[in-house]
Order: sequence, then C-alpha cells, then structure tokens
Amino acid sequence: MINKRRQGGDQPCAAPASPVRAAQYVRMSTDHQQYSTENQADAIRQYADLHGFEIVRTYADEGKSGLNLDGRKALQQLLDDVENKRTDFSVVLVYDISRWGRFQNPDEGAYYELCCHLAGIKVHYCAEQFDNDGSPISHIVKSLKRMMAGEYCRELSVKVFAGQRRLISMGYRQGGPAGFGLRRQLIDHTGAAKNELGRGEQKSIHTDRVVLVPGPPDEIEIVRLIYSTFVSDSRSEREIAARLNARGISTDLGRPWTRGTVHQVLINEKYVGNNVWNRRSFKLKQTRVRNAPEDWVRADGVFAPIVERGLFDRAQAIIRARSQRLTDEEMLAILQELLGRHGFLSGIVIDEAENGPSSSAYQNRFGSLLRAYQLVGFTPDRDFRYIEVNRILRQLHPQIITETIAGIEQAGGRVGQDPITEILTINDEFSASIVVVRCRETLAGTLRWHIRLDAGLRPDVTVAVRMDRSNRQAHDYYILPHLDRSTSKLRLGEYNGIALDAFRFDSLDPLFYMASRVPILEVA
Repeated sequence: MINKRRQGGDQPCAAPASPVRAAQYVRMSTDHQQYSTENQADAIRQYADLHGFEIVRTYADEGKSGLNLDGRKALQQLLDDVENKRTDFSVVLVYDISRWGRFQNPDEGAYYELCCHLAGIKVHYCAEQFDNDGSPISHIVKSLKRMMAGEYCRELSVKVFAGQRRLISMGYRQGGPAGFGLRRQLIDHTGAAKNELGRGEQKSIHTDRVVLVPGPPDEIEIVRLIYSTFVSDSRSEREIAARLNARGISTDLGRPWTRGTVHQVLINEKYVGNNVWNRRSFKLKQTRVRNAPEDWVRADGVFAPIVERGLFDRAQAIIRARSQRLTDEEMLAILQELLGRHGFLSGIVIDEAENGPSSSAYQNRFGSLLRAYQLVGFTPDRDFRYIEVNRILRQLHPQIITETIAGIEQAGGRVGQDPITEILTINDEFSASIVVVRCRETLAGTLRWHIRLDAGLRPDVTVAVRMDRSNRQAHDYYILPHLDRSTSKLRLGEYNGIALDAFRFDSLDPLFYMASRVPILEVA
C-alpha cells in the first residue's frame, strides 16, 4: 500500500516542474522473503512518481537482518555519504519503518534518521499511513512503529528458539558442521533417508530434517584411534595431533591438527550419539554468551555412536583427573602465565596451551571460567556476571523448596514432590511450581524480573520468588494462579498494577494458609 498523503491535505499534490532528486534504500531479510527488494522498489517508484521525486541512486541490502547496522553495507554507505556531504539527492525513500531497521533500541533508528535530517536529507516512508513531517503525531507514530518492529523480532526469536528446542529433543541436528568422522544426513517428513549434505549446503524443503550419521570408515577409524591413543597409550592431545599431522591427515576443515582440535573431539558428546545444543547463544545479535550446562538442550542416544560409551567416559575421567593433580594455586599460575603471554583469555587460548588444564577443568574446579578469570585479574569485554548469579540461584532453589514444604507441613497440609519436574502436589488438591526469579537492573536504575512460567506442566499455582537487587535474598513473592497465557514468560517491574500486584505478598504465609487444615469440630 502506498501512502498518497502529503503535507497540507489528503490528496496528492501535482508533480513539480523540476523533480526532486531522491535515493531509495531497500532491504530484504533472509527470513522475510515476502519483502523482496524488487517489490519494495516497485512500491517506492509508484510513490516517487505520485509525489514528484526522481530516483537517482539506490542503496540495497539483500539478505541482511535489520537488527543492527553490522553487515548492512548499503545503509552504512548511505549514512557515510550523508555525513560527508557526498549526496546528489535531498530525499531518501524507504518502504516502511521496519525496512529502515528492526533495532532492539528504537532510539538507534531515530538516530540514523536524525543524521539525515541534520544534513538536510528528508526520509520518507512510502507505505506508512502518516506523513514524516516532523509534527508531534509523526514522532509518536514513528516511535511506536520502531518499538513494534523491534518487538516483532523479539517475539520471533522466542518462537524460533522453542521450535529449535523441540527439534533437538526429537533428535534432529540444528546448524553447525557435522565434525570430523560424522556427516549430516537429510531425511524427509516420514523419516526416510535422502542425500547427505556437503559442507555449506542446506536443506531446501521446509519439512525435511537433518541428523548426524557416521562418516567414511577411514575417518571413523581415526576418531577411535584418537580415543584409544589418549586412553590406552596415555598420549597427550599435542602428541596425538603431531602423529596425525605426520601421517598427512587433516581435520574436517582441511587444516592441520592442534591440541585444541584433538581436545574438542575428545570432549564432544556427539561421538557417543548425544544431541547437545545451546551451549552458546547469540540471540537478537546482541551478545554471544556461554550458557551454563543446565541451560543446554539435549537428547541422549539419538545418533548412531562411533565411539563406545565406556571409552568416552574414561577419556572424560582422564581430562578431569589432570586438573585434580594440580592445586588451585598451580592452576591459577598457569592461567596467569597465559594471560601475560596473550594479553587476554578465552576457552580456545586455554585449550591450546601446552601441558595445561583445559577450559572445562577450570570450570569444574572454580565453578566457572569467569571466576577463574577474576582470580587472575582478567576482566573480559563482555559482562558474564549473570552466569555467577544464575549459579547462586540454582543453589538457592532446592533450599527454598525445602523451606516451602516444611511450611506447608507445619500448617497441617500434606505435600508431595515430583522428583523430575519438582512440581509440588498439595493435599492432593492443587499443584504448585516454585521459580526463583533473578533481579535485573536497567541502565536507568529500575528493577525488572522475568518470570518463566511452566506452561507445559500447567501447575495450578506458580510461586515466583523475586530476588532483591543483590540477588542474595528474596524481595517478595507472587502467588500466581494458572492463567491461560500464550506466552511462557511474564515481565514484571517494581509496580505492575492491581491486576498483578494483587498476587504479591511479603511472605509465603498465604500459600501455607491455603494448604492448612482445620479440625472438623472446630469448623462445626
């Protein structure tokens, strides 16, 4: 739909004698094929003809996400031309707000438009039903549209993650190369095998899925040789890499073997048939994070193994034992030496170090890599403090459940606990889920809590324990009845209105009262 309105009225104005020179910016995201650059250009051309613009230049980003400016060379070039006065146009035409960008911070899109405005370049959104004329109403509508564009990506990210999580649990591979000794096998919707996918190839039919299968026999033999040499011959990863390189054997990427690449083969569970995903995440292209093991998504025994499970377990025991022979001080001294040599630390730097503990060994010994980094005075560029907070909350959760059970029983109620889901069944009448909610502080200093609801388990009551600013003790409690929600997450601020705050309490006494029993004689 083309916006036919202009300043001063509802009807299009006649084209001026001398057309206004304009540039068009078009963008197509890989997950929004309906917005092809050709369709956008056609709509922009109609708008230009209707309003007296002559398109003299085109900036096109094809197959680029609008989440940020990275990789969008055309928009970068446009902004650079505007900033450095290399423009031969006075107007930029864009299909709509979302094509300009789906920035998670709506002010980012406003900033780039402001850069154009300050250079005397006006931005027109051709398919939007408002005039970008600088009026208060246009600023309000643009702000809402920018937030809606960003929110669309957030909602899509949640849905995509849920879908990927389900596929992983069903035994399907989600992205990434197969690795040495394995191949990606394409299967159809009935589970029938199709062709193998080569490196860089992707499925073309939406209903097809990908699984891992054993690779060529010579590669399988090499993988087994790596394990047996490591376990039975007590050879180090560095020695194994040297032997493989001496035989002219390359990795799956066609590169020489290193200590780190051998180590990755030795610790990867896919060689025993396990499907593990979400070790690291990069949601909404914001920050890459290393997720805690309990946040990994896994399905065990879904692929054909090429390494015997007992051999794999013995390899893991050897890797763990190497760090146990070193004292904490000795491990930190090695880490300090690595920091001095490289100037920074990472899992790869640690794993490639000669005769040193692996990154997983540091995680097991000190609880997390972040904690080990802190002990040697290294602060990574990214903020990983949330990992430590999550670790504390995970340790606190069983304690809170135990105290809740004790409180219910003290009130005269009966309570049972599912050993797998940890859902409480109280008096055989209603079920309750207890979640500990981390406190997050925004840049403005306000507090936020994101509550994950057990939508799949559908408990009758969700007890959300909101932690305080330090995430060391409970701030308050929300005792929420089951609601038919389409989302599995509830976002709370410090004040949330009567509809939600009616369920807020300073203690769990209301829950204990719900579970209490009164003698029949007293009722009579």
